[in-house]
Amino acid sequence: MSDEKEKDRSEGKEQTAGEAADLIKELGLLGTGSNFKSEIQYINIIGSIEGHSVLPQDNKTTKYEHLIPELIAVQENPEIKGLLLVLNTVGGDVEAGLALSELVAGISKPTVSLVIGGGHSIGIPLAVSADYSFVARSATMTLHPIRTSGTLITAEPTFEYMKKTQERVVDFIAAHSHAAREKIEENPSKPVSLVTVKGLGYRLNLKEGSP
Repeated sequence: MSDEKEKDRSEGKEQTAGEAADLIKELGLLGTGSNFKSEIQYINIIGSIEGHSVLPQDNKTTKYEHLIPELIAVQENPEIKGLLLVLNTVGGDVEAGLALSELVAGISKPTVSLVIGGGHSIGIPLAVSADYSFVARSATMTLHPIRTSGTLITAEPTFEYMKKTQERVVDFIAAHSHAAREKIEENPSKPVSLVTVKGLGYRLNLKEGSP
């Protein structure tokens, strides 16, 4: 009888370890099934943030629909005391990134973000959505204009929509960081530092004396 119990216990450990390995492989998460125990939930956002469109298979992606339940669990699970968000992302779907950022900002428990490697584009709202944000010395963060690969803008409403989307990103960053709105762009509807030239693309306007 004792041998059977020992066998069952051993099989249970193997199954638990296998489930934990699958969770790390698929979502990059340390689940409660692993031997690692912590009151902090660790969530990685790596590569491109995949939202409403499926990205090519050769892209490293983080699917936002996988992260939403994890972020809700941080708030609802009494055993979880806080969140550590680890970012190394080139950006991705703007609306998906903003949705995740709003969820992180709405968590009442302590939250910390850490940018390693890079936290570009929509990764910046994600970084500042936490209570405390840290950037590794070797990491970089770049805020660039909203763009849609493979889309040709031929109508004024589409152009205006993309400008409004850019404003949503900048507004979130200003609201959740110590950066003054004017420091990012004085008038987002009339940008002067990085302007859009129809039929050409983007043009950087440097002030006199700038390197």
